[in-house]
Parts: sequence; structure tokens; C-alpha cells
Amino acid sequence: MATRSLLPEPDTVKSKLWRRVIRNWELYLFIAPAFFYFLIFSYGPMYGIQIAFKNFIATKGIFGSPWVGFDHFTRFFNSYYFWDLLWNTLSISLYELAIGFPIPIILALAFNELRSGFFKKMAQTVTYAPHFISVVVMAGMIITFLSPSTGMVTHLIEWLGFESPDFLTDPAWFKTMYVFSGVWQSAGWGTIIYLAALSGVDPGLHEAAIIDGASRFQRVRHINIPTLVPTMTILLILNMGSLLGVGFEKILLLQNSLNMESSDVISTFVYRSGLVDAQYSFSTAIGLFNSVINAFVLIVVNQIVRRTNENSLW
Repeated sequence: MATRSLLPEPDTVKSKLWRRVIRNWELYLFIAPAFFYFLIFSYGPMYGIQIAFKNFIATKGIFGSPWVGFDHFTRFFNSYYFWDLLWNTLSISLYELAIGFPIPIILALAFNELRSGFFKKMAQTVTYAPHFISVVVMAGMIITFLSPSTGMVTHLIEWLGFESPDFLTDPAWFKTMYVFSGVWQSAGWGTIIYLAALSGVDPGLHEAAIIDGASRFQRVRHINIPTLVPTMTILLILNMGSLLGVGFEKILLLQNSLNMESSDVISTFVYRSGLVDAQYSFSTAIGLFNSVINAFVLIVVNQIVRRTNENSLW
């Protein structure tokens, strides 16, 4: 006797799907703009990635240009500047992660313990206000404050009796200048995310801890910090996913011929190769390599977190 398949018929599945779409057409209508936005502006242009495997000639177009395979990738990997670019990009990203990741957490825990409402609001406003400063204005402020001739910070250091370093031209100071200025600009905004997570803490937990004689530090350690762990995990995964994605705008604005040794990263090299030197295929290959590595790191870190706890992205 033939056994009947337990799987639903394809036509039945399709009919159920269409009935569900028709029944919830308002929801699909709301999501349609976002769907078409990503389809047109994010996924549509991805057909141009193929020039990374071609010798792109503008007169022949993308489809008419000859294939060269992995020649551009091989050229980049064998170049003398490959390891310098990789090291500068990784060192800036890890430096920024090590300094910039814990500071919003510390600020959120500190703000959460403030009892004065006015002082708490004022402190939050002062810390997250720099987030709204544009990158161009921020770079101009850094150059103005650290200028060896007219810089406020330079004159303050000299007034204290120390010799002011060349922040803008010394390669040894570029990464520190870039990271700490970025932390000053973004730490307050990141604090808001953790404060939102802390707002979900049950006040009854703190009341019970106080009755049991727990100090404020113990309540922060055993109640507030465990509450932040899921948010911390998600943000850490996202930060690791952009490990090689150092934003080039600020670096490009602060970059000069004297600090190029430590300021030249993959994104600025892609800019020079693609837009300045018109090596479109070569720069596309480098950008594709950068994106693939970021995606790989994101997947690996997410899988590691998924195996250790349940706070992964997917």
C-alpha cells in the first residue's frame, strides 16, 4: 500500500501564502517602501561588483570589459603596502573598540545612579551633544585645537611646562587622536542605548537587594550589569562586523603626507585608487575583499556568541 506524502502540495502552499498576503495587504503596503529602497539602492547596484574580476574599460561598459579573474586581488595581496594597510586598519579598529566600547557602559551605569534630575539631564545633554557635530566640523575642530601654532591644547600643554607633541603630523599620535576624538563624539549617544536597557530593570529587585543589605556597588554589579549583557553582546557583534570598516571621511580629513605612515587605511586607499587614480576594477576588488572579511568576522563572532549564550543576532 502506497504511503501518502505528509508534505503539503506546492499549490496549497502558494494559495495559503497569497491568501495571507491579501488578508494582510496593509502591512505589506507599509513595508513596500523599505523593501524597494533596499532592493533598488542596496541590492541593485551589486551587479557592478563583477568589475572586480574584470579589466573595466569605460567605453566598453561593465558587460563588455574583459575578464581577468583574481588578478586584481593577487596584485593587492602581493603589493608592498598590503600589510601596512591591513595593520593600520586593524589597529585603529581594535584600539577604538577597546576604548570606545566600555565607556558608554560606564557612563550609562554612572548616569543611572544619579539622583538629581536636573544634573542628570544636563550631564546626558553635554555628553551626547557632540554626536550631532558633522565629521567635517569635527575634523576642523581637531585641527584648530591641536594646531602647533594656534592650538588651544598645544598652548595649554606648553603653559603647564611640557613639550607639546605634533599631534597632527606625528604618526605615533594619529591613532590616539583619531580614537579619543571619536570616543568623545560618540560615547554619549551610545550611552542612550544602555540607559534604555537599564530603564527595564524591575525596581523591586533593587528594593529587595537593599533590604538584604546590598551596597550600591553590589546592586550595580549583580542587577544592572547582567541587564546590560544582552545589549552589550549585540553591539559587540555589530562592532566586530565592521572591524575593517574604519570610516574614511574623518581619516581623510585628518590625513597628510607626514602622518600617512599610520593614517593610511584600506578605505582611504580605495578612495585614492578608485576616484583619484581611476583604477576602478582594482579599487572594487579591494573594497570587495574588505566587505567579505567584515561579513566573515560578523558570522564567526555571531556563531561563537550563539554557542555560548542566546544573545546572538540570528
